[in-house]
Amino acid sequence: MREIGVLVIESWVISDDRPASVSSAGVVEALRSRIDSGQLETWLTSSSGRLLAFVTNTERAMVVLLEGEGGPGEHAVAPGTTGASDGFILSNGQGDEYPDEDTVPIREAFRIVEHIVGTGSWPAGACWVVDG
Repeated sequence: MREIGVLVIESWVISDDRPASVSSAGVVEALRSRIDSGQLETWLTSSSGRLLAFVTNTERAMVVLLEGEGGPGEHAVAPGTTGASDGFILSNGQGDEYPDEDTVPIREAFRIVEHIVGTGSWPAGACWVVDG
């Protein structure tokens, strides 16, 4: 008997007033468009219920991947980076400051989000920590 494996890729939508499906090929363009319109916080939801948060100050970004709402998660980090950055404006208008070690340069954040949306996992070379 022969076994056949099927790879199921999650689909992702930008979670806001008008949920919009995004692909790995289009997610960076969607994020850039949102940033250009002043939306610095974006949440994506996968078909399996996972959540991907992207919050930026246009130079650095916090990228968080959660197994589900209120569930365990992990976030991208830049080990050894010192200092802190502000200007992370949440959708409720709150401005946050994060240690630079807990954020990554925006180009790296785009690469991470594109890979997660395309494959469901962190890309090679990305550093992340499990939040506990």
